[in-house]
Amino acid sequence: MAETSYDCIVIGSGPGGYVAAIRAAQLGKKTAVIERDKVGGRCLNYACIPAKAVLRSADLLSEIREADEYGLKVAGVEVDYAAVQARREKVVATLTGGVAGLFKKNNIDLIEGDATLTADGEIRVGDQGIAVGSVILATGSVPRAIPGVEFGGRIIGTEQAWALPELPARLAVIGAGASGAEIASGFARLGSDVLLFEALERVLPTEDADISRLAERGLKKQGMKIFTNTLVQGVTSAEKSVAFSYADESGEADYLVIAAGRGPDVEGLGLAEAGVQLDDSGLVKVDGAMRTSRAGVYAIGDLVAGPALAHKASDEGIIAAEDSAGLKTHPISYVDIPRATFCTPNVGSFGLTEDQAREQGYDVVIGKVPYGAVGGGTVYGDRTGLVKIVGESKYGELLGGHIVGARATELVQELVNVRALEGGFAEVARTIHGHPTLSEAVMEAGRAADGWLIHG
Repeated sequence: MAETSYDCIVIGSGPGGYVAAIRAAQLGKKTAVIERDKVGGRCLNYACIPAKAVLRSADLLSEIREADEYGLKVAGVEVDYAAVQARREKVVATLTGGVAGLFKKNNIDLIEGDATLTADGEIRVGDQGIAVGSVILATGSVPRAIPGVEFGGRIIGTEQAWALPELPARLAVIGAGASGAEIASGFARLGSDVLLFEALERVLPTEDADISRLAERGLKKQGMKIFTNTLVQGVTSAEKSVAFSYADESGEADYLVIAAGRGPDVEGLGLAEAGVQLDDSGLVKVDGAMRTSRAGVYAIGDLVAGPALAHKASDEGIIAAEDSAGLKTHPISYVDIPRATFCTPNVGSFGLTEDQAREQGYDVVIGKVPYGAVGGGTVYGDRTGLVKIVGESKYGELLGGHIVGARATELVQELVNVRALEGGFAEVARTIHGHPTLSEAVMEAGRAADGWLIHG
């Protein structure tokens, strides 16, 4: 039974919400989380974690298919799609169970239902009113369709794609950002015929142009067909397929996945009644401490500006909890948050792209090194990857790091850490790296930016 009052209530239990709740509880606040669906939110149950679980199966399949290159003969390989989905469910259950366990460990109450803010500062869940000292809004986001198309039947969002009951023979994906590229890469390798559409001029359009080009080349090698500068129109859903048109062509697929963007999940929260203001784009307006226009109400994650990333939401949740407890906090430098795309090839990045740095007036220096320039690239079978460092010449500042290839999502963290510790590309160049590793390519990219590349 829920209490009638709490020091802190968090609405939503995704990576932003549950981390915020734990931090509030650590700081001595009597804390509750209100969740209308499943503990762990969309990320753990439907999005980030299920995606990576399925992609891991596709990664292993790719490695097995390439085993001949390493002197290994593997026969009779086949995809047991039901088992892939069963493992996805097991991974999700393990992680969401872990979150539930953390709630118990930290004496956090879990309240099931829809939460609404009231004008007098209470939280209502059904007929129950709950008094609260501070509120952290962490309800995440919902998928957006494209103009003239509605979700339903075989027109699905990214969450439904990862949980499809059968492996589709034909899959069309609209949107070649991180989510769309991951879906296309995963299902193409598992055996689906994939069409990937992007309205802009290249896949992963927010990444550095050099990285985007290599990523597209790698995706095409997986057998999918990619159409950039292309709009999908005339979508009609039937019982067992979806028809559509594009670039004067007609197409048909078992499912059409729309991965073209998301919007904040604010419906029913009572923001207007509570005096919580939105910005011009419909996001909740907050300051650097995640405080909204209503005293005692905070908002984090996909509800507010900045990249829609789980780890960004978690850090914002910590800031909100600490500010509500009277601790000194600092605003996030959103440009320096690492970005990770788990398609094959992996893409990891942070900071400014080369074009952005030039547009902002920096005297730009670039350090680019392919994985094949260092021993690890050849030993571990990825010579096509690339590390690219964007810096500026006057102070040696590290403005951005961009990596495409094996383990890129892990390797980029080194550059993020160097930036956070106020180092530059010269420090990357002169830090000793283990041999033979892929991380040596990061070091060599630092040397290239500093003007003394050794291997390359």
